[in-house]
Amino acid sequence: MDDADVRILRALQEDGRLTNNDLADKVSLSPSQCSRRRAALEASGVISSYHATLSSEALGLDVLVFVHVTLSTHSPNNADNFQTLVENLDEVQEAYSLTGESDYLGEVVGANSQSLVAASFRRVLTTSLGGACALIDRARSSEANQPVAIEARARQTVAS
Repeated sequence: MDDADVRILRALQEDGRLTNNDLADKVSLSPSQCSRRRAALEASGVISSYHATLSSEALGLDVLVFVHVTLSTHSPNNADNFQTLVENLDEVQEAYSLTGESDYLGEVVGANSQSLVAASFRRVLTTSLGGACALIDRARSSEANQPVAIEARARQTVAS
């Protein structure tokens, strides 16, 4: 990965809908070079997908809560059951298996705290022990910081 690839990745992070010609203009490459490089980045898995980022607030989902869950009993069956549970709850945006005090961390959205309790927590907490904390403000967004990580990785790859 070199500087041209990093420019392509940065431009696509800013606007994943760029046509090849617009992308080529933006990163100062010919359209054919840009197309080949983009295809190589997709084939290598560096670009894993293209998607739309939805605004929870614009959809009326104003409450974001992080839920720490500790399973009441540790077993493969219990872990599978919990996995199935979170996969079937639309309110759960992301869930991670952890080491440490909690077994899982879930990111859950809802219109208000009442909807979260009714739809998600009641089902999750009946199968496990957990705690929750509400988001006050987003201190850092991974989308905004990925280009820095990309540039650091690119420099590391070029130096090798």
